[in-house]
Amino acid sequence: MLDVAMHPPLTLHKHPMCAEIIELFQKCHQEHPIAKFWGECTDLKLKLDQCFRQEKAIKRKANFEESKRFRERLRANKEAMNASNLESCSPSQAAE
Repeated sequence: MLDVAMHPPLTLHKHPMCAEIIELFQKCHQEHPIAKFWGECTDLKLKLDQCFRQEKAIKRKANFEESKRFRERLRANKEAMNASNLESCSPSQAAE
C-alpha cells in the first residue's frame, strides 16, 4: 500500500541523511509549480519518504540502545542504594 501521508517539515538540519533528496525535491517543486500536481516530483517524493523511514529506523535503534544503557544505570544505582541502606542498618533492623 502506498503511504500518501504528508512528509515532516523539510528542514535540512533536522534531516542531514536526506539533505540531498530534500534539496532536489524542493528544486523540483520550484521548477514545476503546476506539473508537481500531476506527478512531476513523485519519484523524488517516494525517495524522500524512503529516506525518512530509514532515518527514523536508525534514530529508533539509537534511542532504544540509549534507553537500555539508562535502565541499566538506574538498576545499578538502585542496587547500590539498597546495599548501602542495608549496610547502614543495625543487625537487628536488617533481620526484619
